[in-house]
Amino acid sequence: MKRTAGEVAEFLGSEVSGDATTVIGSVASLEDAGAGDLSYAEARHVDRVSASRAACILVPGGNFGCRTTIAVANPKAAFARASYWLLPERRPAPGVHPTAVVGGSVMLADDVTIGPWCVIEDGVEVGESTTVQAGCYIGEGCRIGVHSKLHANVVLYPGSCLGDRVIIHAGSVIGSDGFGYVRDGVGYVKFPQMGRLIIEDDVEIGAGTCIDRGSLGSTVIEKGTKLDNLCHVAHNVKVGGTTIIAAQTGISGSCTIGADAVLAGQVGVADHVRIDDGAVVGAQCGIPSGKRVRAGEVFWGTPARPLKDIKIQQAYISRLPKMAKELERLREEVEQLRGERAE
Repeated sequence: MKRTAGEVAEFLGSEVSGDATTVIGSVASLEDAGAGDLSYAEARHVDRVSASRAACILVPGGNFGCRTTIAVANPKAAFARASYWLLPERRPAPGVHPTAVVGGSVMLADDVTIGPWCVIEDGVEVGESTTVQAGCYIGEGCRIGVHSKLHANVVLYPGSCLGDRVIIHAGSVIGSDGFGYVRDGVGYVKFPQMGRLIIEDDVEIGAGTCIDRGSLGSTVIEKGTKLDNLCHVAHNVKVGGTTIIAAQTGISGSCTIGADAVLAGQVGVADHVRIDDGAVVGAQCGIPSGKRVRAGEVFWGTPARPLKDIKIQQAYISRLPKMAKELERLREEVEQLRGERAE
């Protein structure tokens, strides 16, 4: 849908500098934008505004001559909001595809979309404006809220509970058994995996991610949290709201992750770890069993340690070659003194 710069500014609660009648029909980066595109420039990139061909640019403030701009506090966030407003996602037509298999006592809202070759088991509830794409499996007794979307080939194990506006990308497996076994002296006996999986509102889960149900309790992903592709969350894990978990991160059983935390790519979290609110765990960190990362701290390395300590250690490590040479020189001097004394 095409809009004017003035309409975009009104949507964002701001004002236009330049031509408010400029027509905007799409979005693009500063470098790739052309006529009719909306773009944005953060403070460190405002020097690129004059060279951009964008029709209108969201900026943090300033005077850009004849360019059409809209001043906003956070250009990147405002750009994201405006993008979805300008180019809303088109939902497929509501209805159940003829190839889908729907069990008994299933409650589907009137405008739900169920794609080809889906299987919906008994007792499932799906809220309004939710889309289930091709090849999904939704197990018995699952609950899915409103305005949610399951991309192709998502699997929900029985009893999984999803809130409103949840997005799960292709190939993810939600609510599978946790990796729990007890040694009985002969082999391994599987510990019961009968708990629940609860995913709250506004959670997004990347492609190929696996989240286990609780063993006897619940695995919980709280409101607004985002998981990247190829993550694993084990049984009985609690993840606080608006936390970010990047690709290839693995979280072992019975961990607690606070709200507003960040786990970067390929982080490995052993069992019974506690990561408090606002903590940041750097890429490829390894956190040992039972470790606690306190609120607001930044950890890095394997085993993970506070970043301030890592920096000090790295400074010493960088000096090791020089220290080794000095040590060798001192050793030679000592040997020379010993030789002179012996004479």
